Amino acid sequence: MTLDSIADGVIAIDIRGTVTYLNPAAERMTGWSRTAACGRSHLQVLHIIDGQSREPAVNPLATAILQNRTATLSPNSVMIHRDGSETAIDDTAAPMHNERGELCGAVIVFRDVGVTRSRALELVHRAQHDTLTDLPNRLLLNERLTQAISLARRRHSLLAVLFLDVDRFKQINDSMGHASGDALLRSMAHRMIHTVRESDTVSRHGGDEFIILLPEVEQIRDATLCAQHLLASLHRPHSIDPQMLRVTVSIGIALFPTDSADADTVIRHADIAMINAKMLGGAQCQLFSPRMCDHMTAALK
Repeated sequence: MTLDSIADGVIAIDIRGTVTYLNPAAERMTGWSRTAACGRSHLQVLHIIDGQSREPAVNPLATAILQNRTATLSPNSVMIHRDGSETAIDDTAAPMHNERGELCGAVIVFRDVGVTRSRALELVHRAQHDTLTDLPNRLLLNERLTQAISLARRRHSLLAVLFLDVDRFKQINDSMGHASGDALLRSMAHRMIHTVRESDTVSRHGGDEFIILLPEVEQIRDATLCAQHLLASLHRPHSIDPQMLRVTVSIGIALFPTDSADADTVIRHADIAMINAKMLGGAQCQLFSPRMCDHMTAALK
């Protein structure tokens, strides 16, 4: 009565791995009735895969019997229902012993953790993405840039960082309102994602500033070509209700390890190159060079 009343699924098997019992919760979660399941292999009734690799997961019932110890599923495990649907589960399996202390089977208790796992993934996504554009934020960009720099060091290869800023964005906000400005940023984010490669990262740095990480470039020309494609794509009219809006952007480009020795420096140098592009009138891209720092210092005096 206790096992039939609890919300967790319970499956018992004998020493040969044959199912001997399912409670009603296990019947609902697996799609197997007690009558149909009993006498079958536990691998057929409790079909578990890794949710990421899609490979078969190690069944904890088998582990409990083979190693005579309590076992649990690996993270991200998914149970395949008899009808083919999937449920994220968490579980504990334990060996069973008879009155003489001899191993006679195993029992598993499992529960649906799909909602909990989805909420956890959503919280992680929110922490790593911009709320307006859903692009990676600074936190996620820094992680990917750090990884890309480590890989570039090992391979002795180049990577590029593009710092992009919308020309005269404040005028757009002031004349059309912040809602239109936000719509423009979302439209630009969509354009940029579809302009760069899947391996590249488009992130929102804040306001109307974006940073694009190109983790694999063979030569400087690859980065400048990407910047030119972005300039052209973003200059096409954006549908911002109730009108079509055309904008220009300024892009600064910095390379690792050519221009910079670490993540912070390559971003700063790309920012300096972007400012230089604006000083030259905007609507263009500029490659970083050390003399730009001297020009900016002189301009600030």
